[in-house]
Amino acid sequence: MNEHSRPVWWQRGLRRVAIGGVTLGVVAGAGGAVFFGADYLAARATAATVTTTADLTPVEVTALTVQDGYTLSRQFVGQVEAAASVVLSFELGGRLSDLQGDEGAEVVKGQVLARLDTALLNADKERLEASRAATTAQLDLAETRLARAQSLLRDGHVSQEAVDQALATRDELSSRIREIDAALHTVAINLEKSELRAPFDGRIGLRNVDGGETLSAGTPVLTLIETAAPQVRVGLPLSIETATLTNAMIDVNGKSYPATLAQVRPDIDPVTRTRTVLFELGAETPPAFGQTATLMIETRIATPGTWIPLDALREGIGGAWTVLVVEDGTVRTAMVEVLHADETRAFVSGTFPPGARMIRSGAHRVVPGQRVEVIATAPVAEGA
Repeated sequence: MNEHSRPVWWQRGLRRVAIGGVTLGVVAGAGGAVFFGADYLAARATAATVTTTADLTPVEVTALTVQDGYTLSRQFVGQVEAAASVVLSFELGGRLSDLQGDEGAEVVKGQVLARLDTALLNADKERLEASRAATTAQLDLAETRLARAQSLLRDGHVSQEAVDQALATRDELSSRIREIDAALHTVAINLEKSELRAPFDGRIGLRNVDGGETLSAGTPVLTLIETAAPQVRVGLPLSIETATLTNAMIDVNGKSYPATLAQVRPDIDPVTRTRTVLFELGAETPPAFGQTATLMIETRIATPGTWIPLDALREGIGGAWTVLVVEDGTVRTAMVEVLHADETRAFVSGTFPPGARMIRSGAHRVVPGQRVEVIATAPVAEGA
């Protein structure tokens, strides 16, 4: 080794001094950073605002009142009908000479609504009356001859055959008069049947003729509708007891009418499998016939429970239903069974005690176990 490759001693000393200086600088810098950083963090922590506790979630609750049952309202659709609606026609054929009353006109029982031409019947009546008068005169003469013949027979001036002949003539004329009387009675009946009279008070419906036509027997002339006691025909299931139908309410076009049970048919409709029931409407101004009617029946179901809004129900585990109640300011879960439900509410029974406070609104904002603030409490009214 030559003397140029050997480090000079002062070079080694300079290197050691440099390393020592750098090390002291790093240590001093770290110490300063720790000292000043601790003071800065302490000052910042002292100046920081203390965070307050979060506010409790406000909820509205309802005091659950257990009731002994609920009223089940059911509706059945029927139709308004007339108590009687008949198509009137003549039993005889002939020319229609008179037609009274327009469609919708009110008529009374016994009022003449239409007439047939009775000229031929009147002529036949006159002929029979004249024939009866002539036969009666002949009968009077036969009575006189019979009396004379019987007197002569006692004196022995005539034979018994003459008396029998006079008696037969009298009897024949008497029978002829009875025959004429029967013919006159037939004419009188035909004259009566030539007038079409109203069988009851009502109003004229459809009019099938205008007058002047030649009608055959049985041709429809007009329809008469009885308006005094309108009825409603409804099909009801066999499960409904007729004893509950004595006083019912029927809705027609938004208006309610008191109804009285009139008849219950003993048979069952083969298509709908329902029993037809007829009600009489108590109304001074009856609804139009043919309108749709709705029978409203209320049945009391005796089972304990309470009414709650549908939006208060929550689906639990296994398809069970639950509601949220508040106990000592904490949300709890109560299992319920839905006994009946309609459009906006449900009648339920469950594990909640009477008077439990159910969360009525805001249940979607809380969970079981959460602390809440009750802002309103109200009992559930019966039927609400």
